[in-house]
Amino acid sequence: MTTKLSLLATCVLLAALAAPAPSLADHHSESNPPAPGFDLAGSDAKAIEIADQVMAAMGGRDAWDATRYIRWRFFGRRFHVWDKHTGRIRIEGVGREDQKPYVILMNLHAKEGRAWRDGTEITDPTELAKMIDGGESAWINDSYWIAMPYKLKDSGVTLKYAGSGEMEDGRSAEVLQLTFEGVGRTPENKYLVYVASDSGLVEQWDFYPQAADAEPRFKVPWHNWQRYGRILLSDNRGEGSHTEMAVFDELPDSVFDDPAPIDWSVIE
Repeated sequence: MTTKLSLLATCVLLAALAAPAPSLADHHSESNPPAPGFDLAGSDAKAIEIADQVMAAMGGRDAWDATRYIRWRFFGRRFHVWDKHTGRIRIEGVGREDQKPYVILMNLHAKEGRAWRDGTEITDPTELAKMIDGGESAWINDSYWIAMPYKLKDSGVTLKYAGSGEMEDGRSAEVLQLTFEGVGRTPENKYLVYVASDSGLVEQWDFYPQAADAEPRFKVPWHNWQRYGRILLSDNRGEGSHTEMAVFDELPDSVFDDPAPIDWSVIE
């Protein structure tokens, strides 16, 4: 009996030693699973591993998922308060054509809500639908400018490793290529995302309106990473910055229900 047990234990040990050990990429993938619809088959293992390392450097997937409310003003223009958990969002801005202030209170999932222009609620169904659609478009664009590094394994994304490169500031980086399929308002776009070798954070992106374009339309830094709640966010984009950035665990429902101006000094 003793001999058989010893032989069995030896066989188990040898099998365990022969089995490949879980890699760092496996560990990160388990802690940062891709969103449904992420192009896992078409993406590179190295690119996925780097994306997982970026997520860990920013606080980790659990911290991002637990973060509920994010507030920011997009380059000094549109103002957003986003409830990540329910899809509620408050958007304040000034119309480009009429220069009148507006407020949109909507749910991004339901694509429904209310809107006010110059203090008067918009009740015409066609005009309201236009405001709601415009609010969704604004959120898609503006949130990507603050949350893109958290969305490297998002639905519809194909992630490729583009090699080592150098950012505009001369620092070295690992470069990821993002292309899209069937998501967002502009799925034909392409980004090159630079993960700085020294910080492990995204510190530049190059934007290509068409994936086949040989040259980017612009190259923009992602600088001044700071801790907000459990996560890191970057507000500096070189020639412009996001302002009034903050993260909250709790906010009153009035932020998403009442178009009246918010006294943030009371909330903060």
